[in-house]
Formats: sequence, structure tokens, C-alpha cells
Amino acid sequence: MILLRCRKDEVKMFIFWIFVSLFCASKQNCVWYGVCNTDALNHNQYCAYNGPPKAMPDDGLKLLTERCSFMLQSDNKNFCCDVAQVKILNENIKLAAAILERCPSCMTNLARHICELTCSPEQSKFSIAAATKKNDTGGLYVTSLDLHVAEEYINKTYKSCSQVSVPQTGQLALDLMCGAYPASRCSPTKWFNYMGDGNNVYVPFQITYIQHPTNTTKNGITPLNPTTTPCNAAVNSQLPACSCTDCDLSCPQSPDEPIPEPFNIAGLDAFTVIMTVVFCVGSLVFLLGSFLFTKDSINDEDFQVGTDGATDDSMYRQEPRYFEKLGARTEFFLENIFTRWGTFFATYPWLTLFGGASLVIMLGYGIVYVKITTDPVELWAAPSSKSRIEREYFDSKFEPFFRMEQVIIKAVDLPYIVHNTSNGPIKFGPIFAREFLANVLDLQQQIQNIEANGTFLHDICYAPLKDDNSNVKASDCVIQSIWGYFQDDITRLDDHDEDNGFNVTYLDELYDCISNPYICLASYGGPVDPAIALGGFLKPGEQLTGSTKYEQANALILSFLVKNHHDKGKLVQTLDWEKTFVEFMLNYIQNNKSKSMDIAFTSERSIEDELNRESQSDILTVLVSYIIMFIYIAISLGHVQELKRSLIDSKITLGIGGVIIVLASVVSSIGIFGYIGVSATLIIVEVIPFLVLAVGVDNIFILVQTYQRDNRRANETTEQQVGRVLGRVGPSMLLTSVSESCCFFLGSLSDMPAVKAFALYAGVALLIDFILQITCFIGLFTLDIKRKEENRLDICCFIKCKKSDIMHNNEGLLYKFFRSVYVPFLMKKLVRVVVMIFFFGCLCASIAFVPKIDIGLNQELAMPEDSFVLHYFKSLNAHLNIGPPVYFVLKGNISYSNSSIQNLVCSGRYCNDDSVLTQIYLASRKSNITYIARPASSWIDDYFDWALSSSCCKYNPTNGSFCPHQDTSCSTCKIEKNNLQRPNEHEFGKYLPFFLRDNPDDSCVKAGHAAYSGAVRYNYDQQTLNVDSSYFMAYHSILKTSRDYFEALESARKISANITQMLKLNLISNGLPVDLAMQVEIFPYSVFYVFYEQYLTMWSDTLQSIGVSILSIFIVTFILMGFDIHSALVVVITITMIVVNLGGLMYYWNISLNAVSLVNLVMAIGISVEFCSHLVHSFSLSKESNQVNRAADSLSKMGSSIFSGITLTKFAGILVLAFAKSQIFQVFYFRMYFGIVVIGATHGLIFLPVLLSYIGAPNNSRLESQNHENCEQETSLSR
Repeated sequence: MILLRCRKDEVKMFIFWIFVSLFCASKQNCVWYGVCNTDALNHNQYCAYNGPPKAMPDDGLKLLTERCSFMLQSDNKNFCCDVAQVKILNENIKLAAAILERCPSCMTNLARHICELTCSPEQSKFSIAAATKKNDTGGLYVTSLDLHVAEEYINKTYKSCSQVSVPQTGQLALDLMCGAYPASRCSPTKWFNYMGDGNNVYVPFQITYIQHPTNTTKNGITPLNPTTTPCNAAVNSQLPACSCTDCDLSCPQSPDEPIPEPFNIAGLDAFTVIMTVVFCVGSLVFLLGSFLFTKDSINDEDFQVGTDGATDDSMYRQEPRYFEKLGARTEFFLENIFTRWGTFFATYPWLTLFGGASLVIMLGYGIVYVKITTDPVELWAAPSSKSRIEREYFDSKFEPFFRMEQVIIKAVDLPYIVHNTSNGPIKFGPIFAREFLANVLDLQQQIQNIEANGTFLHDICYAPLKDDNSNVKASDCVIQSIWGYFQDDITRLDDHDEDNGFNVTYLDELYDCISNPYICLASYGGPVDPAIALGGFLKPGEQLTGSTKYEQANALILSFLVKNHHDKGKLVQTLDWEKTFVEFMLNYIQNNKSKSMDIAFTSERSIEDELNRESQSDILTVLVSYIIMFIYIAISLGHVQELKRSLIDSKITLGIGGVIIVLASVVSSIGIFGYIGVSATLIIVEVIPFLVLAVGVDNIFILVQTYQRDNRRANETTEQQVGRVLGRVGPSMLLTSVSESCCFFLGSLSDMPAVKAFALYAGVALLIDFILQITCFIGLFTLDIKRKEENRLDICCFIKCKKSDIMHNNEGLLYKFFRSVYVPFLMKKLVRVVVMIFFFGCLCASIAFVPKIDIGLNQELAMPEDSFVLHYFKSLNAHLNIGPPVYFVLKGNISYSNSSIQNLVCSGRYCNDDSVLTQIYLASRKSNITYIARPASSWIDDYFDWALSSSCCKYNPTNGSFCPHQDTSCSTCKIEKNNLQRPNEHEFGKYLPFFLRDNPDDSCVKAGHAAYSGAVRYNYDQQTLNVDSSYFMAYHSILKTSRDYFEALESARKISANITQMLKLNLISNGLPVDLAMQVEIFPYSVFYVFYEQYLTMWSDTLQSIGVSILSIFIVTFILMGFDIHSALVVVITITMIVVNLGGLMYYWNISLNAVSLVNLVMAIGISVEFCSHLVHSFSLSKESNQVNRAADSLSKMGSSIFSGITLTKFAGILVLAFAKSQIFQVFYFRMYFGIVVIGATHGLIFLPVLLSYIGAPNNSRLESQNHENCEQETSLSR
């Protein structure tokens, strides 16, 4: 029994050991071990091996701790890899770590499956050697591996890595790591398939990832499912969670900014509704007041014009008040002064003319010292403006932004191309036709070979991988062209292959390169961005997205980047080359361009060149306009009563003399500022003569026509009569001239240089014109009167006619029309009511629409219609697909070597959630609001990663100087790091220059020379490196309209202000002295900011300029009108209405608000004074019995002069401007001048007389005061 029992136990034990042996034989076998082969690409391939794992020596275990420490957590020391494989594992992971390690969770998750795949003792559970080959010794090595992985792991790893950024480019890591797919079109499956693709140059053999939906074992296979960590969680206590810029889940949650809604009432525009109500209520009140509650003091039937002061003296019998007495004295004083003045200069006409001519010649000589400013920056940006200061800082610190030479080539009448592939048909744009591409390459190469006095493109181009003093070849130049995908090799168009029966051609390669440009680097060493090199693939209003179909582009864009210099003396060669480039392109388009091409181009200098050409091209138009006005003035001044006396009564000589005086005042003004050194602008040359003609000619007409209607008194000489006439109209001329000059002098307070210069030149020109009119013109006028009295012919004054031909002065035809027809009609009660309601309606409508005026200046309008730059602007607007770069410049005395300061700036591990780069990144996520399309590049983050890599930093062992990391003769740097794995305070400054000089490549992608050599400016203080300024470059979203541009500027400044505030608060809390902390600032800079900053304050500047001008007119009018508050208010009301209605016209006629239109608005105020002040002054002196009659009397006396002196004079000249070649002339000069004259004339000749009939001064007790004073003076004299 005992024996039997023992045998039973032995049998059981035997069976147990059989099971154990079978189990042990089937578990945990390896699929490889050791390295057995190295292929032509230097890829190491592993020996096929299906035995059990082997013990790892200590040095191998130490190597495993670098990336696979989780595999050492158990006591197991047996692995399916040897030390050589672990070294290869670490090197392979290092390639990915260079990009992904800034996000610890991502890098750790990805490394886990690579570690398991390479060394796991349980390889056979999840991997199978699908194919093997024999090496030279007959040993087998694995050439293909099937790796079974759980979908959960792939999806979670992809999610943790999908937002990891590449600071150098502002793009995502998966843009570089997903093969032909950009990050936006990448997926977990596409990413892992690319990482295992045998055609990938970084993959030693094919790894086929087979995904399993669950972790269950099937057919002996248990899918690999390593532990993963979300990107917003820390991997362990030593490594933090990924930062916001690499993980959306780590970003602070902020509420979405509300999009402002339009100001509506009941779904309608609020301004329109409000002004409609105001108009209705105002009109109703006015009608009730006019017809029900008031009774006119005069009926239409009793109305008479011009009773020559035969009024009832009872209206003057009230006791005059103080201001009325003061006004009377002022009026009497001015009249007396001007009478004596006029008499004196009429007595000595030749001496006066000689003295005036001498003065004008002396002042005008200053023109030789005048500098004409054509630089747009100098014209529209004040030297003290923020954008100008920031531009100067950027240019002086970092050198100006590159100069751009660009060619846009659009396909004409070419069909789209449908290319069949194994993935389905792909539709390509017509520009990808083989012949079209060949023609583009030919043009590109011809441009590269352009020679200008020995200078080629490669002598001036931007070559980021070359040092400043090194030899630059044509292939080193940055050229954004799709030919960069083919290394400018035309033979690549003939490449072909086969894929599942489909023909693989250059189109397939282009499609892959366009999808991910980082796999097809250009010959200069960088990518070609399809958004820059292609055009016409976006519909209007679209922005770039992951699904953008670049391949359907219909235009190619060649962009040649040229170095720019803050020192303009260094640009001589560049400017010569650009000039030759423009000449070449014009000739090419005219003689060599293919019929299938439409070519637009520009150079950096072209805009300024074309602006100069534009000003010259329209000189003839402006001259014709002025000549027509001169002819009209010369003819209309004459008072021809009979045909036989036409050559005597005409005043052509006097008219020409008056025009010469106007031009002399302009010349004198320019000369004065030439002496002073104030630069002139083309606006001054083009606009001020028009302005001075409008003002000066009106005064001439009033003076001459007043004399023509005047009769010489008994025993009065010609000189005395001229003096008396000047005494009558002189105060009015003084009023308008001083008002306008003060208006312009105050307008010169504007910060805008063009507006400031215009206002100064105009103010002085008007003053000089007034002085010459009351001196030289008086002398010339006296001589002309004597010529006429002596019956001498005009022009040919040496010919004398018969005495019997003398005619007496009488009223002109236009004067009779105003007096007998127009005035009686306008002063009818019903007509006056209609006029008031009509003009009130126009005012309300204008107020409703003025806020809707567009702000900005379409750059296309600045070019002549025949300009090649205009064609370029139109093409650019149609094909623009990317916004301009924006630089966030950080300046101030901060210690970048301090970790806490670094955390305020950087965006990677350990960096603050509100750091500089994090805030810019968060702004880029709301590009529809912030206009920031891409996160900013970050030199400091890339420097940390570069320093962390053991293969990047090298130095010369003999002298410790910098060595390129590719130089194998140099030693590897041993950078001491702090607890954040960054260079410590000493090493930070020591190795930063190395980083900025190191060129990137596959082994060291974070080297900073290409991206950051110009981004960091540092100095040494006692051998300690201090970074005093640096920038971080991002991109704006697509900007097309002026509003887009200035709103992008406004948004960038808002972002910068928030960052600056954060920096200052944190720096102070970190112990930095307050005075130093307050000097720290971050500001945005882009090349267009200096041109568009004016639009941020355009409304406030406009209202300020208009308000100050109108206020000055009110003050001057109040004083010179004898402290008459009624008259001053009437003038201001009318001028304000003219300006507001002109604003309404700007809206209706699509005239935007900008510096040019602001100049015109200020000028409109000046001209409006002419339409108003003469009439109001005449009203204040009228002796008629009531407001209606006084308004009629003033209109009959002044209306014809205003109509002929301003309105008709200007119409003749304005109509010619409609035919100008320059669009800016057509829009801002013809349209606005036309509006100024029409609106001013209608208000001055229709509205103002009616307004005076209602609210003008009710009586003229000022005249009674003057009469009292005259009587007292006569009484005292009689005694």
C-alpha cells in the first residue's frame, strides 16, 4: 500500500513537471536579441531570436534607466535586448525627444511602447517577426515586425501629443512627425503607421501596427497596452504636467469674449431710428412755430429788397448796451484803418508793387531749401507716435524686416488637372501643368541671374543658414517657391513610378510636399510654406484650416527675401538691383510672357517710386485745372457793358495779377518754411493753391464788384474811393482771412506730419495772400481803374480810345438776377420753411450715416491706374492666403538666467500659466478676435531643449570657442543644469551664443541660428551676458481691408499691455527694484503698424481737428464782428452743418476717412468761412427794418460775389480733376472738392440767408451806438 501510494505521488509529480515544462516552453519568448545587420542608410537591424530573455549587464541596466526606467521597477533583469540595442533605443528616442520632450507626458507615453517593443521580456505576447533575411554570415535578422497594440494606448498617446508645439515654427510637432499629413489631418492611426513605415528614413525596418479594440488575448496574442498619462497630469514627482502651449487641457479656462452686437433699435440701425425721430419731431415743432404760434412782421406781398437804409429810426432808439458799443467802436475802428490803408497804397501803386515783388522774391528763394517728403512713414506717422518709436527701436536693435521682391503668376485659360491615384482622383489647379511649371522655373532663374552693376541676388539676399561674412550661393537664398520642393531641378518633373496600377508622377510628390512641406525642404535648408507660395485656393472670407486644398490653387507666388538695413547707406546695391528687377519684369511681361500667364509683381521700392511717378503724372491735370480757373477769373472780373468797350472794360490783366498774387503767397509760404526747415509734402503742392484760390479769389471778387457798384462821391479822388471801398469790405476780408489762418494754425496741432505741414503752410499762405491783397492788389487795382478811366485797352494799355466811350458804373447782370429774382423768391415764407426742413433733413440723414464712414485708405487707390503696383495689389488681394508676421518685442533689464524670470517668459515645462508665450498662444486660439493666427516662436524654450540634448552643443577643445555640432573634431559641452533641467545661471549666459550660432539639422533640430540669430540682442557686463531685448515672432491672420489691419494692431497692443502688466507685477514681487521693473515692456511690431496706427485714433483726431478749427472761427468771428454773439453762432452753425453734410456725402460716395480726407475736411472748414462770413458780416451792417429784409439785403449785396468768386471759379477747375489718372485724385480731390463747393454754396446762398431771417440779430442797435458816437464826434468838432 505504501509503495502504491508512493508511486501515485510520483506520477502526480511527474505530470505536474510536464505541465510546468510545457508552460515554461510557451511563455515570454523573445522575437530578437542583438544587432546582426547595418543597411546602406546606417540603420541597425536586430537578430531574429525566439529564445528566453537574457540577463542584462549593469551598464545596460544603467542605460535603461535613461528612457525605460519603468521596466526596472520589478526585480527582473532579463530582457530581450542587449546593451547595443539599448544604446540604439536611447538614440532613437532622442530624435523624437528633441521635439516632444517639452511635454513629459507625451514623451513618456510614446517611449513606453518603444521600450516594450525593443526590450520587453514578453515580446512574443504582442509582436511577431513577420519577415527575416540572412546577413553576410548567414544569421537571420528581422526586416518586418507585426506589433499588436491596443487602440486605447494609441488613442491616448496621440491625444497627449497632438498639441505639442514646435517653438521655432509656431506649428505643431505632428506637422513634422506624421509623414505626408499635417497635424490638422493627422490621426492616431496615420501617426503610428508613419512611425513604423519602412520607407521612413528614420525607421530601420517595417513595423506594422495592428490595433485591437480590447486587451483580451486571442490566438495567443495579447495586445500591448502600456500605461499612459494625460498631458495635463504629471508623470511623476520629478516631471511636471505639459504646459498650456503643449496641452489644451492644461490651459486656464477663460470665458469667451462677447462679440459686440450692432447698435440697433427694434432690429433697425439705431442712428437711423434716432435721427428719423429727431427730424420728425423737429420739423413738426418748426412747422407749428412757423404757422400757428408766430406771425411774421412782413408779408410776402410787402417784401422789398434794398431800400438803401430808408428805415424807421425808431428801431435804433433803444439804449445800446456795452457789447454793442464795443462792437460799434471795433467796426468803426477797422473801417477807418482799412480806409486809410487803402488810400495810402492806392496812392503809391508802383512802389507798392515793387516792394511786394521784392518781398515775394526774397521769401520765395527759400524754395531751394525745401525738402519734399515722399516716404509714407514720414508723411503719416508722427515722430513721437508709438508705432514710429517702436519701429525705430526694432530696426535699430534687430535690423528692419526683410525687403520683399514678389511675383504673382496666375494661370489664364488653362484647365484644371484631374490626377488619378490609388487613393482616388485628385483635382489640381491649372498652375501645376508641366509646361507652366517649367516656364515659372525659367522666370525664377532669370530673376536670380539679374545683374545690377555687378550685384546679383545672392549678394543681397537673406540666407539664414549662412554667417554674415560667409560666401552666399544662389542656393542659400530664401526663395518661397514650390520649385523648392524639387530643389529647383526641372528633371524632377520627369520622375514616375507605379502604385497598384496607377502612374505616380511629379504631381504625387507635389501633393505630399504641399501636405507637409517639412518632408521636402528647399535648397536653402528650410520649408516652403504652401500658404505663401500658392494663391487662389481660398474663397472670400475663408481662413486657413487643416482641410485647405492647396492643390487647387490657380496662382504661383515667387517671394525673394532680401536683407534690409537700418543704415540706409548700406542699401545702395539693393536699391540698384531692385530697380533693375523692375525693368526686367516690365520687359519680360511685355515681350516674353506666355499667353497662359497673368503676371503681377512688385519690389520693396516700388510703392514709393510709383507715388513719386503718380504725383508727376497728374501735374498736367492739376495745371489744366488751375489754368481754367485763371481764365475764368480773368474774364469774369470784367464788367463789360457794351461790345465795343469789351477790351476796355475787361480786367484780364487785373485777374492775372490777382492770380499771380495768390501763387506768390503760396510760393512765399513754401519759401518761409524752406528757410525754417519744415519739410513739404505733395499734398501741399497739390492742395494749397486750390485752397488759397478759393479764399483769395473770393476776396478779389468782393473788392472789385463792390467798387463796380459804388459811385464816386463829389470831390473824391480815385485813391480815396478805393480806400473807402476797402474800408467797407476790409473788415470782412480780415474776418475770413484771420478765421481761416487761425483754423489752420490750430489744425497744425495734429500729430500727423502731413496734416501738420499742410496746416502750417496753408495758414501762412492765407495770411500772406491777405497782406498782398490789401497792398499789391490795391495798387494794381488802382492802376487798372485809372487805365479804364483813361480809356486804355486791357493788356495793351498803351493803346488809348476816344473819351466819349467812358461808361459809368452800374449793376451787373448776376447782381440784378440775385436782387430782382432769386432773393425775393428765397425770402417767401413757404420757401423759407421748405428750405429749413430740407436742410434739417439733410443734417439728420448725415448725422445718421457719418458713424458708418469707413476708416482707412485702400492702398490700391494710392496708385495710378496704369501702375504695375496697382495690378499687384489687386492680385495680392485675390490670392493672399497668410497674414504678415508680428513680433512681440521684450525689452528691459531682466535676468534671463534666473529660473523664476524664465518662467515668466517661456511656454514649456515649469513655465507659468500666464507667461509671455502662453498668453500669446492663448490669443492664437481665438484668431477670429485677436487676429493672431499662430503661436509665437520661442528662442528660450528651444534653447532649453538644445541644452538638454547631448548631441547639440560642442566647443573647440583648444580655446573653448563655439563649434558646429556637426564637427566631429570638437568636444561635447558638459552643461551644468539646475533642478528644472535647464542651464544654471552661469551656463545660461555662457552657452546662449553657441545656441544662436548653431545650424539645425536632423541630429539637432533645435539649433537656433536659422530661426533666432537675429531675435536676441545681448551684451556683456563684467563678462556676464545680459539679454537686453529679444522678440518672439507670430503671424497675424489674413488681413485684407484697412479695418482688418488696424484692428489687428489694436488687438496686438491689447495683448501686449496685459503681458506687460503681468511682467511688472511679478518682477516687483520677485524683488526687482520698481524703477527697473517699470522699464520692462513688451510691445508688438509689424511692418504695417506705422501706417495704420493713425486709424486707431482717426475719429478722435478728426473731431479734435474739426472742433478746434470751428472753435477758433467762433472766437475770431465773435471778436472781429464786434463781439456779436448772434453772428458768431450763425457762422459756426452753418460751418458745422457743411462739415456734417460733407461727412454724409463721404458715406454715400464711398470716401473713407483717412489723413487725406482729414486734410480736405480741415480745408472745407476754411472754405466754408468764405461762404458764410461775408454774408453774415453784411447782415450785421444792414440797416433794414427786420431780420427777413436784412437777410435779403445782405444776400443781394454779397450773393453774386460769393457765387462768382468761389462757386463758379471752383467748378471749372474741379471738373478737370475727374479725368486725373490717379485714383486718389478722383476720389479724395474731385469728389470731396465737388462736395465742398456744392454743399458750401448751397448752405451759403440758400440755407444761411434763411437761417438769418429766423435767428439773426433782431435789430442793429450797434449801428445806433455808432451813430451816437459819430454825432458826438461831429458835435465836438463843431464846437
